[in-house]
Amino acid sequence: MAGDPLISLRRLCLALPETSERLSHGEPAWFVRGKKTFVMYADRHHDDKVAFWCPAPAGAQEELVGAEPERFFRPPYVGHRGWLGVRLDVDVDWAEIERIVIDAYCLVAPKSLIEQVPGRT
Repeated sequence: MAGDPLISLRRLCLALPETSERLSHGEPAWFVRGKKTFVMYADRHHDDKVAFWCPAPAGAQEELVGAEPERFFRPPYVGHRGWLGVRLDVDVDWAEIERIVIDAYCLVAPKSLIEQVPGRT
């Protein structure tokens, strides 16, 4: 995926079962069944980064930020809950982004929807 990172991110998020998009805090965000947020876009919203924020599995935030602080960060407001910030303006690996988005989705989606995600049970 190349071009506008918002378009690519939107495509990944809306491909998952029963997802929707709406503005949250002035930026696009994606929800499972219209209720639980699994990705929030951040276009220089709090800093100079084009990125997204999402819940991450336990320990993933620390591991990724520690290993690649130029690509990953602890986002404001939700970072203390383990959410991960992922930059979309530097060295973007869309296959990795897809895995991160799917992991975030699976952290908030009900089991019946997770079972519909290819490769997940």
